[in-house]
Amino acid sequence: MKLLIRNLARSSTEAELLALFEAYGTVQSCTLVMDQQTGGSKGFAFVEMPKPGEAKAAMKNLNGKDVAGNTIRVKKSEPK
Repeated sequence: MKLLIRNLARSSTEAELLALFEAYGTVQSCTLVMDQQTGGSKGFAFVEMPKPGEAKAAMKNLNGKDVAGNTIRVKKSEPK
């Protein structure tokens, strides 16, 4: 299941995000979306978790959590 994480602090790293989500299960991929011009984070990311049960647990527990001073939002990523 692919999750969309929004409202991340610009200082957040993929490693920090990975650690957050690995607490709930296996993480297949973790991609922090970067601005091509500045090289900085755009404040959102995608995390893929192969087991839907683990992804739902992560979504439930991390949505609304304070991470680096920002309240993050976690939801299922909708296909384009």
